[in-house]
Amino acid sequence: MKISTIFISGILGCLCACNCAPDKPEQPDNGSQGELNPPVEQVNDVTVYQTYADKRGLFVKSGFDFSKPGSMSPYQVTYDKSKTLQEIDGFGLAVTTASCYNLLKMSQEDRTEFLTELFSKEKGVGSSLIRVAIGASDFCIGENNYTWCDSEGLENFAVHPEDKEYLFPVLKEIYAINPDVKIIGSPWSCPQWMKGGSRYYEGYDEATLETRFNSWTSGRLRPSCYDDYAEYFVKWIQTMEAEGFDIYAVTMQNEPLNHGNSMSLYMPWKDQLKFIKLLGPAIEKAGLDTKIMLFDHNYNYDGKSDQDNYPLNIYADPEAEKWAAGSAWHNYGGSVTELDEIYRTYPDKGIWFTEASIGEWNYDADGIVGGRFDPFVLDEFSNVFMGTMARGGKGVTYWNLMLDQNKGPFSPHDGSCKTCYGGVTINSTNYKTITRNAHWYHVAHASAVVKPGARRLETGGFSMQAGFECQMFLNPDNTIGVLICNRLNQDQPIIFANTKFTVKYSVPAKSLVSLLWQE
Repeated sequence: MKISTIFISGILGCLCACNCAPDKPEQPDNGSQGELNPPVEQVNDVTVYQTYADKRGLFVKSGFDFSKPGSMSPYQVTYDKSKTLQEIDGFGLAVTTASCYNLLKMSQEDRTEFLTELFSKEKGVGSSLIRVAIGASDFCIGENNYTWCDSEGLENFAVHPEDKEYLFPVLKEIYAINPDVKIIGSPWSCPQWMKGGSRYYEGYDEATLETRFNSWTSGRLRPSCYDDYAEYFVKWIQTMEAEGFDIYAVTMQNEPLNHGNSMSLYMPWKDQLKFIKLLGPAIEKAGLDTKIMLFDHNYNYDGKSDQDNYPLNIYADPEAEKWAAGSAWHNYGGSVTELDEIYRTYPDKGIWFTEASIGEWNYDADGIVGGRFDPFVLDEFSNVFMGTMARGGKGVTYWNLMLDQNKGPFSPHDGSCKTCYGGVTINSTNYKTITRNAHWYHVAHASAVVKPGARRLETGGFSMQAGFECQMFLNPDNTIGVLICNRLNQDQPIIFANTKFTVKYSVPAKSLVSLLWQE
């Protein structure tokens, strides 16, 4: 289903009556006098965003009014604004150079409209967290992989032309729309001259690790280059921030257990433990406040038993632990339940979900015919967004923001993804027609009602059955944001009550719902 930017913007701006009213037993009292101090332009007390898995409604905005206080319903969720959990950074998608290439092919008017819709806090959903590659990734433009220092010696450090031509202009437009966007930076590889060992070497013999390895795929960081690589990170952060881009955090390596990506660096936990003891002090010495995230890979540690509990192994070293803000995760293997022990053991350490992609292997971009929008739009949101935040997660970033109908541009090299879809697909015949895929709706649903700095709220009361999930958040402006994922085959009433008013809603079967109201 092809949806134009103008059409979606119209949906975002309208209030519709369909499917927004609760069932008759839970009908709101539209004559009740609730506190009305709306954080967004609206005529109702409660703003609703709704997406159906069968696509009969996609991020449809509507609204309803508070009911009078008091309820004896078994579906009542209780909450106390003084009982808060982790702080939320935000949600978004990766701004790869491939995404930037497609964006820059759009007309200025269309591009501004699209970016405003996604990033603006006033006119859009307010996406606030993005991920960028430190150097090239498997979604770059040219045929050559690169870093910002491909000639040996840090005196040769310089912005790569591809990033200057594609990444910087798009980031500047994003920051003009939302100057509070935070960036997570991740390298796909260190400079090749820093690599040693061999493609599949996983030992720790220093002489072997010092042996030059002249390939972009796999290899290890040479022990003699640890200090230089720490300084490389510092120079990259300083250069980006001089351009006006806030580097909120870095990971030390994208997919550190992956030997096979088109650009990769094998970095087992013992290597990261050693490296963070140099990177942390280097960042601090430079006067930077950029956080360092551990790991940045799959829940199942790619099946490598000696890498199980990767971040916990590093936290166990007090000198290394103090430099780690937390851990980052992907879902290409294993289950989100892997985070249970991570969160339980170190609840003060942050957890971020930093990459998932949709592609031919798990998603049908045409939707209903292939049956992969339903249930994918619900299952992925449940696992990634609600699953991560239930375990202390602070933010979510998906992979490519925008790819074309040919799933590109992508790197021609072996190991790059040539079957991935972006959060949106743009038609390269006109660079105007846009199809929003499931990941776009996930980011929109979360960003629209859970703002940066929000705190997840403890909830009680209604004992929800499997297949129905609800999370509440207290935003910095005292609004309440609610995320609901109903994978059940029937509608589910739900009630939120305090001493002043009641919010009653019947959540449709097979739907995502976001609610927002002013306390």
